[in-house]
Amino acid sequence: MIVYRTKEELIRHLDDLRQKQKSIGLVPTMGALHDGHISLVSRSIEDNDSTLVSIFVNPTQFNDPSDLEKYPRTPEEDLILLREKGVDMVFMPPVNEMYPETDGRQFNLEGLDQVMEGASREGHFNGVAQIVSKLFQLVNPHRAYFGQKDFQQMVIIRHLVDQMAMKIDIVACPIIREKDGLAMSSRNIRLGRKERKTAPFIYQTLVEAAKKQAELSPSELKSWLSKRFEQQNLMELVYFEIVDDKTLKPIESWERDVNKVGCIAVILGGVRLLDNMIFN
Repeated sequence: MIVYRTKEELIRHLDDLRQKQKSIGLVPTMGALHDGHISLVSRSIEDNDSTLVSIFVNPTQFNDPSDLEKYPRTPEEDLILLREKGVDMVFMPPVNEMYPETDGRQFNLEGLDQVMEGASREGHFNGVAQIVSKLFQLVNPHRAYFGQKDFQQMVIIRHLVDQMAMKIDIVACPIIREKDGLAMSSRNIRLGRKERKTAPFIYQTLVEAAKKQAELSPSELKSWLSKRFEQQNLMELVYFEIVDDKTLKPIESWERDVNKVGCIAVILGGVRLLDNMIFN
């Protein structure tokens, strides 16, 4: 496994792979790797001749400086995991390598960035678009792998690829959960013992909500779920939205012939946790 710190070094190796007509899979991460990330890596290794994992905590997607400062970083452990998994290449650039100067680009994400996470995290998805576009232009992979836990991000990245007219297959991989149902996230390690014990309530409530789909309208289901969270002293429900999986527009009727996803965000012990569930 080769670890690259600069774009120039990485490009030389990628050019060699392309000359040999090797397929390249990209797994973009911010590090603090867990089994969810490893599931993306496994899929990429299965699908491609060569797999590149990027580890970069992207500053432009954090609208809260303290959140950026607190974001978990475990580079040594990450490299051990990736080496054991059989990854070919890791790209771990410093900030000035990816942003030698301020990136002032503003992306037209057609409103996908204004709802749910975007409603309370101004500029977050524009920052995501900045770093993902940089990585895609640098690597130009055949496939790129993202977890469905960050569902809104995945929808936006697919839109970005279409907008950039790039021939990259965005592969969505299932949410990987802890044994108690909590969606795996790098942020989970910031939870205290009491908060961690409470966290599975999120998934448990989503499962219950899915069962009530037959008896409650989307708006009634949202009200039911909101009341459930009002009984939780440790948790603050940021939002629960049932949306079209392409446009992210709210679903007002189950009869609409679109794929429906229930997306949720919760603050627990100062940590923002995301999850979602398909509603058929």
